Amino acid sequence: MTQPPPPPPQQPPQGGGFGPPQDQPPQDQPPQTPPPAAGPNLGKAPEPGYGYPQAPQAPQTPPPAAPQNPPQPPAGYGYPQGAPAPQPPQAPQTPPGYGYPGQQPGPYGQPQQAPYGQPGYGQPGFGQPGYGQQPGYGYPQQPTMPYQPQAGQPGGGKKLNARMLIIVAAVVAIALIIGGGVWYASSGKDEGKQNDTAGQSGGTGGTDDDNGGTTSGKEKAPSDPSAKVLFQVPAPEVKNDSTVVVSGSWLTDKAYVKSGIARIVGYDRDKGGELWKIPLAGPVCQASRHVTDDNLTAVLYQPAMPTKADPSHGCSQIALIDLDAGKRLWTKTVKTGDQLINFDNITLSGKTVAVGSTSGGAAFDVSGKLLWSPKPADSCYDAGYGGGDKLVAVRKCGSYDQRQLHIQTIDPKSGKVISEYKMTEGIEYASIVSTNPLVVAADVGDSAGDGSGISDFFSIDSRTGKLRTRISAPGEQFAARCEGITRVEACNLLAVGNDRLYLPTEEHDGTGKYSQTNEIVAFDLATGKQTGQRADAGDGYTISPLRMDGGNLIAYKRPPYDKGGQVVSISGTGFKETTLLQNPATDAVRDVETSMSPEYSEFLYAEGHLFMSKVYASKRSTVREKEYLAVGFGTS
Repeated sequence: MTQPPPPPPQQPPQGGGFGPPQDQPPQDQPPQTPPPAAGPNLGKAPEPGYGYPQAPQAPQTPPPAAPQNPPQPPAGYGYPQGAPAPQPPQAPQTPPGYGYPGQQPGPYGQPQQAPYGQPGYGQPGFGQPGYGQQPGYGYPQQPTMPYQPQAGQPGGGKKLNARMLIIVAAVVAIALIIGGGVWYASSGKDEGKQNDTAGQSGGTGGTDDDNGGTTSGKEKAPSDPSAKVLFQVPAPEVKNDSTVVVSGSWLTDKAYVKSGIARIVGYDRDKGGELWKIPLAGPVCQASRHVTDDNLTAVLYQPAMPTKADPSHGCSQIALIDLDAGKRLWTKTVKTGDQLINFDNITLSGKTVAVGSTSGGAAFDVSGKLLWSPKPADSCYDAGYGGGDKLVAVRKCGSYDQRQLHIQTIDPKSGKVISEYKMTEGIEYASIVSTNPLVVAADVGDSAGDGSGISDFFSIDSRTGKLRTRISAPGEQFAARCEGITRVEACNLLAVGNDRLYLPTEEHDGTGKYSQTNEIVAFDLATGKQTGQRADAGDGYTISPLRMDGGNLIAYKRPPYDKGGQVVSISGTGFKETTLLQNPATDAVRDVETSMSPEYSEFLYAEGHLFMSKVYASKRSTVREKEYLAVGFGTS
C-alpha cells in the first residue's frame, strides 16, 4: 500500500545548519457479504501501474535526493524504518517452515522461550526490517513481520502475496530480536491523551466523543510558515556492524524526547541541547505513543545490552517515564512461574500501562500496582492492546488458521470486558487503528496482496460491540499500513477523527513529466462510504496524514527533488488546506529531510515545530557520511 522511500543520498549534507548539535549540558459476526466502500474517485481511470512507483525514464532535471535509511535487509511491514526501493525477495536460506506463524503458543500464561538457535523476529519501529540469519536466543517464537520490498530495482512490479510475505519474513527475521533489537552480522488528563507521536500513525487517538468530535484545531498558521533547521542530533555510534532499535519519540511543552541506544534523552525544543538523560540497562524495545496529561509515558526495554554471544535478553522490563522531570519512576516485570515474560507491545490508557504478548497481557497502574497478569488456565490470550481514550484488547483464541480474534473494550482499572466484537474465524492478525471511535484494520484472507496488513477496516461501536460498518481498502489503491502481528497499535499513514477515516491513496502519475502525486480521501465510519472530500498533494508531492488536531487533519507533504517539505492543516469540514510549515529547499536540508519518510520514521508536529527521527541506528557505511538520529525544524 505504500511506496518504498528512494535510495540513500549520494552525498552527505553540506552546510544548511547541519553541523554538530548545540548540546547544552454482543458480538455479532461481520456480514457474510459486507458492502465494500467504493475506491477513490480521482476523476480518471487508474493508469497502468497505478499505485506503484513510476521509475523516471531519463529525466531532464535532477532526480530527488534520496534518503539514507537504516538497515538494508528486508523490512517488515507496518512500521517505517528507512527502506529502499523495492526488489524481489530473496529466497530464504533456512527451511521454509522455520519460525513460521503456524507455530502455536504454549498454554496461556506460559513463557514461549525459543530454544537456543531458534529465530527471533522484528521489533517495532515503522516498517521495521527483519534481518539476517542470526538466532534470537531466549525470545518467544512468534510470527514475524512480512517482507518489505528492498532496494536494487526501480519502482513498479507486482506486490507480494501477504501470506508469502509472512512466510518469507518469518525466515528472514531470524536475526532481529523483537523489541530489543540488536542485529549482529559478520558483516504518550489522565485519560491517556495521545502524544503527538500519533503523527506516526494518526491512530488510537483521543477524540471528543464516540463519534470523533468536531472541534476546531489548536494549530494556527504563522504569519510566515517558512521554517529553518533548529538542530540535529547525530546518529549514535554503533559497533560490531550491528543495528539497534531506537524507537520512541515524544513532544512536550518543554522538550523533544527521543530514545537513543539504551537511553532516553530530552532535548531543548528550539536549540537541541540536552535537558536530561535516562540511562537504561538495555535497548528500548517498544515505546507507548500515548502520554498522560502530566506527561508520563511507558516503554519496554531489555535488561542488558545484547552481545554477539547473547544477542537478546528479551523485552521483559516495563518502565514508567516522567517526560517533564526526565526520570524513570519505576521498572516492573511479570513472571509465569519462575520465568520472566517477554512482551511484544506496550500502551497507556488513563492511568493504566498495558503490555501484551503470546504469553498473555498484563497491566500496571501508574503507581506501579499490578492490575492483572496472564492466567495459566485461560485458553485465550491478550496479544496486545490499543490505548488512548479507551483501552482495547486484541484477544486471540483458537489455533493458527482457525483463529478467532475478540476485539474487547475493557475497563483499564479492572480489566473487565465492557464490550466485545468477534471477528470472522481465520483472520489471524488485527490492528487497533483508533480506540475512540473504535476502528480495527485487518488483512482478510490475505487479500491485501502488498504486505500492508490492511484489506479492510472495521468500524465498531465500543459501547455495544456491534459492527457499524466495514470499509474495503484495496492495497493497490490506498497507502496506509498496519503491522498487527506483534504490535497491535503499529499503524501509520492514516488518521481517525470527525467519525471519519482519512487515508492516502497510492502514488500515481502527476501532470508534470515524470512526476508522482497522491491524495487523502475520507470515509464515513457510520456508512463506510467515501464522503467525497479529497486533499490533493500537488504535483510532485505526496501527502500523508500525521494526526488529528481537534476537527482538523494535520498532514505532511513529502517534496519533489527541488522543493522543501510542508506540514499542512486540512479543515475537517470543507477540506480547506492551510500551510503551517514550509521547509527550506536547499540541497543540504532536503537531503536530510528526505532521508526520513513518514513510512519509515517518526514524525511529530506541534506549534510550528516538526521533528523527524530514525527508529534504527546502524553502523555508518563510511566515516565521511553525516547521519542523524533526529532533526528539528521550526518557524519563526
